[in-house]
Amino acid sequence: VVPLVLPQLFRQVVRYRSTDANLILERSINRVQLLGRVGQDPVMRQVDGRNPVTIFSVATNEMWRTGEPEINETGDISQKTTWHRISVFKPGLRDVAYQYVKKGSRILVEGKLDYGEYTDKNQVRRQATTIIADNIVFLSDKERM
Repeated sequence: VVPLVLPQLFRQVVRYRSTDANLILERSINRVQLLGRVGQDPVMRQVDGRNPVTIFSVATNEMWRTGEPEINETGDISQKTTWHRISVFKPGLRDVAYQYVKKGSRILVEGKLDYGEYTDKNQVRRQATTIIADNIVFLSDKERM
């Protein structure tokens, strides 16, 4: 039995103390898991020969039954498809994604959310949400028929 060591260890993992006695930096979590189908074959991009990235999209679907399920179990089924932009910077995984991710494949992507801005070709500032992938699990190698 380990008395009181576990709570101290937990506090060390969750909090990091700086040199300022009043400042406590607590850990946080930015974690995403998406299970869906690839919408386009990946492309690889680079800016000025630095920071190569593989980019592709994944569709996730949400389904629900409309109407009063208690009264009528045959209500209409509605579906919403959401498209997610996936960026892979991690060396190795970036190359595997570029080579093996294919349109229509079913995959699981794990990573973190990233929010940014860019200026489009009409000089309009736009916001973009991207999933920065750090793991990809290939669930099928064939497109859905």
